[in-house]
Amino acid sequence: MDILTLGIESSCDETSVAAVRNGREVLSNVISSQIEVHKLYGGVVPEIASRRHIEAIDYLLDEALDKAGIGMEDADAIGVTAGPGLIGSLLVGVSYAKGLAFALNKPLIGVNHIAGHISANFIQHRDLKPPLICLVASGGHSHIVGVRDYTDFEVLGKTTDDAAGEAFDKVARILGLPYPGGPNLERMAADGDPYAFEFPKSYPAKNDYNFSFSGVKTAVINMVNTMKMKGRAIPYEDIAASFQRNVTEVLTDKLINAAEDFSYDKVAIAGGVSSNGALRARLKEQAGKAGLKYYYPAPVYCTDNAAMIACNAYYEYIKGNISDMSLNAYPHIGLKRIG
Repeated sequence: MDILTLGIESSCDETSVAAVRNGREVLSNVISSQIEVHKLYGGVVPEIASRRHIEAIDYLLDEALDKAGIGMEDADAIGVTAGPGLIGSLLVGVSYAKGLAFALNKPLIGVNHIAGHISANFIQHRDLKPPLICLVASGGHSHIVGVRDYTDFEVLGKTTDDAAGEAFDKVARILGLPYPGGPNLERMAADGDPYAFEFPKSYPAKNDYNFSFSGVKTAVINMVNTMKMKGRAIPYEDIAASFQRNVTEVLTDKLINAAEDFSYDKVAIAGGVSSNGALRARLKEQAGKAGLKYYYPAPVYCTDNAAMIACNAYYEYIKGNISDMSLNAYPHIGLKRIG
């Protein structure tokens, strides 16, 4: 029997509602982005983000239902991002989902945002099944995760300070690029020499899968500031390209090493940074050399979206992992089940 899951995502600056059948068939995935609002401030302003979620979520539900050709009563379960993320933003989605589940008398499922990103691969590749190893790279997270089952994860490595997306945004800012920094830096890097500069890499040991992008970020900032003080011309494109190469090499090499060390034959990527073209190209090349199968989501499923939340909620639902009305928002929770 088909199971229809409604997903709600509001962890940061995208509001999204989706309807997904049997965890993999996306009937609708409506997203409202706040990029133009936060661009004025050079980054996400939490208070503004939460207010925008409140304004958007009601009509997004209507639009998602309309596009899917269903009514609210057709849903078998309501899935919602409950953490990690911005506390105010999370509370908007969690409160809305709780009210919806209560009114409809439907099961409520709190979803871990990182698990949601991993699940984006199951939407994109309907034949993909665990076990596999996944790199989750976004503004707030850089994780290498052993995916033993759809709801069973083992964190093998993670960032100790700046995640890859944070480093992209901060380096973009020093290079004079507007928010969001990652895509703009990638465009600038396309015109530069990726081997013009060598920046430091963290945790070089082959069997260490943790990340630290604070050092490379600081090295770029110091270089640019020094050039400015000395009145030298700044090769923005070369700096961007060299920085991007540094980050993509670290992410890729650690993922491939972990796959080999833990005997995974399938590697995947997820999260906002996973839409970076240089990262995808290098990972495809290195995975091929290592004889590994390589998977990645479409760009729409790399950024925050409710389809990936509905996907993970489906697998939690069929496992019987249901949340109750005490479900809360957990802004700093690690990769573990919520509810």
